[in-house]
Amino acid sequence: MSREGSLNIPPGTRDALTLFLDHKRALDAASENTIKAYQADISGFLDFMATHLGGEAGRGALARVTISDMRAWMASERARGIGTRSLARALSAVKSFYSWLSQQDGFDATAVLSTRSPKFAKKLPRPLSPDAAQAVRDIAPLQSRHDWVGARDLAVVTLLYGCGLRISEALGLTAADAPLGEVLRIRGKGNKERLVPVLPAARDAVEAYRTLCPHPEAPDLPLFRGVRGGALGARQVQKMMQQVRLQLGLPATATPHALRHSFATHLLASGGDLRAIQELLGHASLSTTQGYTALDTSKLVEVYNAAHPRA
Repeated sequence: MSREGSLNIPPGTRDALTLFLDHKRALDAASENTIKAYQADISGFLDFMATHLGGEAGRGALARVTISDMRAWMASERARGIGTRSLARALSAVKSFYSWLSQQDGFDATAVLSTRSPKFAKKLPRPLSPDAAQAVRDIAPLQSRHDWVGARDLAVVTLLYGCGLRISEALGLTAADAPLGEVLRIRGKGNKERLVPVLPAARDAVEAYRTLCPHPEAPDLPLFRGVRGGALGARQVQKMMQQVRLQLGLPATATPHALRHSFATHLLASGGDLRAIQELLGHASLSTTQGYTALDTSKLVEVYNAAHPRA
């Protein structure tokens, strides 16, 4: 039986988890992927605690969890081969659940909330070079024997690289969004809305695809369609990028998401303002965007050597 449905978790605790997830959906506008991750992580924790506490993981028992219990859970996760990054994510989910549950049941959750997250080296984005990004645009349309599919793939990668969209954002566009204007209104993570300038190349690529696409349009239907007419899935775009990088000899890090990273990194290298790039990417925190500065050290050194009087 999966952890989400473990019989070790009492019905009252399962009900609490369901209410918590509903709360995240309604008030935090969490995506379904985020909800599924929360459910899996918290269910795994509850399942462990049910065994660790002697078969009891009711809400009263959860209120009495100690620092030692938390350490035992984290040690168990590491013994299962869970990496530090995944464990840190799971701990964050558990803390969020406990913060909510303690308010509902009126207990002190300090033992859980004060548990230290494991440290891990933050992975930096791995962008493509400008030449490689252009090569992806050149090669992407050639991966299918159907002209309209090639035009579709070109339109998608152009939106990822030219507008910095997440793959879910590009595939979430509907026919009502076309034809694209000079600015595109995107609703991203956390239901946050942002305005993204659209390059002429992206508008042209989308229009070329729409002209060739054999499937009828309707305002509420996806803009990008699969071969059989259904919504184009992220997995299909990932497979296309895999073929492209094999042909171009690019590393495995050359994924659809890398095109978004490349958009940000190339803007920064060209003198783009960090806060403006934050807005374009839809990052909630500037610290997330600042990860791109670490990629541009050579550019910063070059500018420093050319401009600083003591260089």
